[in-house]
Amino acid sequence: MRYTDGPSVECDLYIEAAPPRVWDLVTDIHLPPRLSPELQRVEWIDGADSPKLGASFVGYNRHEQIGEWRTVCRVVELEEQRRFGWIVLDVDGRFAGPDGNHTEPAAAWCFEITPETTGTRLRQTARIGPGRSGISLFIDKVPESEEDLVAFRLGQLRTNMDAGLQNIKELAESDR
Repeated sequence: MRYTDGPSVECDLYIEAAPPRVWDLVTDIHLPPRLSPELQRVEWIDGADSPKLGASFVGYNRHEQIGEWRTVCRVVELEEQRRFGWIVLDVDGRFAGPDGNHTEPAAAWCFEITPETTGTRLRQTARIGPGRSGISLFIDKVPESEEDLVAFRLGQLRTNMDAGLQNIKELAESDR
């Protein structure tokens, strides 16, 4: 699996809470920094103050192997109480590499909500690439290990996503 192919990971779980409650949690961009080991804080920009198509927010990130960086995320999918998706851009060019191209998304994230029995099925997906990101720095150094590096990164994302979804579940169900 090559990075430029846009490999992805998907996690889901059932939450015994109504879709509107789950929607409120997944569209609160200030919640993930409380749940994520990488994302440290976020803020809406350009006059946005809530999820709307085209709205943007800045994410401030930290990873033990690559340090700190900033991204700009733009909402590209928004279907009320169904889908909330955004792309991640390396606007500062931290990972842009030799060609300096930082216009392609470094990642795409999405929450999908589906009513199910008396609760909600919550699915989260993350696709990395095709634009450059932190993992690109490692691939540059050891290109022959690209598939292993991509698999490792997807594993990190899956672990973090599973934990985040579990935290969302606990928050949503604690209101019952």
